[in-house]
Amino acid sequence: MALNLEKQLLFGTNTPPIVPMPQWLVIPNLPPNLGTIATLVYATLYVLMEPVAGGILAPFMLAATAYANYLTSAYPQTANYWAIGLHVTSWIAQFIGHGFFERRAPALLDNLVQAFFLAPFFVWMEILFRLGYRPGLRSRLDEAVKKEVQKYRASKGQSNGVVLNGKANEKVT
Repeated sequence: MALNLEKQLLFGTNTPPIVPMPQWLVIPNLPPNLGTIATLVYATLYVLMEPVAGGILAPFMLAATAYANYLTSAYPQTANYWAIGLHVTSWIAQFIGHGFFERRAPALLDNLVQAFFLAPFFVWMEILFRLGYRPGLRSRLDEAVKKEVQKYRASKGQSNGVVLNGKANEKVT
């Protein structure tokens, strides 16, 4: 999902500057277009949600947006073709992954804010957790997720979610 965020920001870099600014105030490759403004909004909200993790992610997001701005100005057609191809491929892979491996619909169908705003940050937090970031928070989140999965399975009539022969809770004879 994080790759989807960067492609969406690349699409936003195709817009002209939204806010007119004097040239001396514009940072190279970060004009005030939709892509740059969206990146600043995402980065600010991520910092507000989790200051350290958001503060580490923000420079990466700004650098990626600057590079996207460069690509769309230097190679507009090629950059957009690649972005569209990656975008379509990523969404297909996501729907196949959710349908085949998780056997449930992606979050996109439940909540657009979660799908487009929180999912990229969730991926970033997972990376940081694997590197040892805030183990207490990770354990609390893992417990909360286990409870939500149990509630979801109970609502769907599944007991323990064991998958045998491609079907939940069905024994192979």
